[in-house]
Amino acid sequence: MGFLEEIEKRRTFGIVSHPDAGKTTLTEKLLLFGGAIQIAGAVKSNKIKRHATSDFMEIEKQRGISVATSVMAFEYGGKKINILDTPGHKDFAEDTYRTLTAVDSVIVVIDVAKGVEEQTLNLVKVCKMRKTPMIVFINKMDREGKDGFDLLDEIETKLGLKVCPLSWPVGMGQRFKGVYNIFEKKLNLFSPHGKQSEEDLLSIDDLSESILDERVGDDAAKELRDDIHMITEVYPELDTEAYLNGGQSPVFFGSAVNNFGVKEMLDCFVQIAPSPLPRETEERIVQPNEKKFSGFIFKIHANIDPKHRDRIAFLRVCSGIFERNTNYRHARLERKMKFSNPTSFMAARKEVIDAAYPGDIVGLYDSSNFKIGDSMTEGEELNFKGMPAFSPEQFRYINNADPMKSKQLAKGIHQLMEEGVAQLFITELSGRKIIGTVGALQFEVIQYRLKHEYGASCSYEPLRLHKACWVHCDDRAELKKFEERRRKDLAKDKDGKLVYLAESAWGLQTVQENHPAVEFRNTSE
Repeated sequence: MGFLEEIEKRRTFGIVSHPDAGKTTLTEKLLLFGGAIQIAGAVKSNKIKRHATSDFMEIEKQRGISVATSVMAFEYGGKKINILDTPGHKDFAEDTYRTLTAVDSVIVVIDVAKGVEEQTLNLVKVCKMRKTPMIVFINKMDREGKDGFDLLDEIETKLGLKVCPLSWPVGMGQRFKGVYNIFEKKLNLFSPHGKQSEEDLLSIDDLSESILDERVGDDAAKELRDDIHMITEVYPELDTEAYLNGGQSPVFFGSAVNNFGVKEMLDCFVQIAPSPLPRETEERIVQPNEKKFSGFIFKIHANIDPKHRDRIAFLRVCSGIFERNTNYRHARLERKMKFSNPTSFMAARKEVIDAAYPGDIVGLYDSSNFKIGDSMTEGEELNFKGMPAFSPEQFRYINNADPMKSKQLAKGIHQLMEEGVAQLFITELSGRKIIGTVGALQFEVIQYRLKHEYGASCSYEPLRLHKACWVHCDDRAELKKFEERRRKDLAKDKDGKLVYLAESAWGLQTVQENHPAVEFRNTSE
C-alpha cells in the first residue's frame, strides 16, 4: 500500500464526556467490533473481576474512573482506527485538553438522563475553538431519560452545535425497542443480551410498511413514524463538508453497555470522519502528505508496566513516515535520537512497530529526554502549536512519610511532574516542596502512584495560596530588587524558573503595583 493510501486509511479520534456518561464502556465496545478484544470489561462491576481495557492503571480499576488518557488502535472496515480514551473527571482536564491536540475528530458521549453536563460543555468549547469535527452519541437508552427532541434542543442551545440526527430511538428505558438507522434506513431491534444478530436487523426503506407494527407494536410504530417525519422537516440532512468543518454534528442514540447502537455510529464514522489533518507550527502549516517525518509529544506516562519501570512518551505522527532505528532531531535539545523499540498500543498491551504513518500514535521509551510539547523532525526546526498549559488552583506541601525511601520519593515526584499530572515548586527560603494541581483528586492519585509504583510514602500539609505566577523581567536590577524584597514568597519550578506564590488576589495586585517592571504570568510558557 502506498504512502498516500496509508494516510487516507487512518482515523484518529478522541472520546470525551462528563464523568459517568459511559465513555470508557463505549471505547470497549468499539474495540470489540474491531476484533481488538474478545470480551468487554465491566468498568464498574465488582462481581466480575474484569476491567475496561482502556483503564489500565491500578487506581482506575479500583475507582472505576479514568485518570489518564489511554491509546488504542485497531482495524475496522478497511480503516486503521486510533482511539484516545480521555479522563472525564474535571480534575484531569489537563490530560484531556492536551490529548485533543493529537486527534483529528471527536466523539462526544452524553447521558440520556443527565443531558449536557459541565465537563462536556468545557471540552466541546475546546473542540469548537479548534473546529474539530464532532459526532454525538447519546448513551444509556435502556434507562429512562430525557425526550430525544429535548436533548437535541439542549445540545444546540448549550453546546452551540448544529445537530443532524442519523439514528433515532424507538422508546427508552423499559419501553426501549430499538434504534432506527436514518443513515442506512434500517431498524435495529433491541435485545438486552448485547449480541445483536442478523434477525434483529430489519431493512425498512418505507416506514409505512406493516412489518414495523408487527415487530415493535402499533403505538411505538406510530411514534417512530411521527418522530422521523418531524426530523426530516426540522433537521438538515447530513452534509459531510459541514461536519468536517465543525459546522454540523451527526447524532446517534444507543446503549453502550448493551453493545447497542454502537455499530451504526462506527459504520458512519469510518465513512465520514477525516483522515489525518494538517498541523500548525510556529514556523508553518505541516501537511500530512509531506515526505519528511515530523511529530510532537502530547503525553508522557511512567510505569505503564510497573514491573519494568518504563517511561513512555506518546508521539503523534504529523507528516512523513516514522521509522524504527532512524535518527530524528529533537528540536528542544537540538540533538539526534533514534528508537530501537517504538510501540503501538492496545491500552497497556504494546507491540514493537517498524513504521508509523501520519495519524498514528507511537510510544517511545524515554529516559527523561522528553517534555510535553517537544517536536521530533528529520532536521527541520518546527515547534507545534496549541499545547495548553495550566495554572494550578490547589496547593499542598508534600512531605516524606518514610525517610528510608527518600531517593524513591524524589524519583517518583520528578517523573510524575514530567508527565504533567501536577506542578512542583521548591521554596527559595526553606527548600520545601509544594505540589500544585488543577483539582483535589490529583493529590490522591499522586499519593497512590508514589506508593504503588515507586514504593515511596508521602503526606500532605494544607497550604493557602491564591495563585502561582511565573516571573518575567528584562531589567536585571529590578528583578534583583524584587527577589530581595519578596524572597519568602518565591519558589522555583521543576525547570528552575522563578515563581511568585501569591497568598491572595489582593496580595498579587499589590505586588504588581509595587513592581511594575516585573511581569507575572499564569503559565510557564
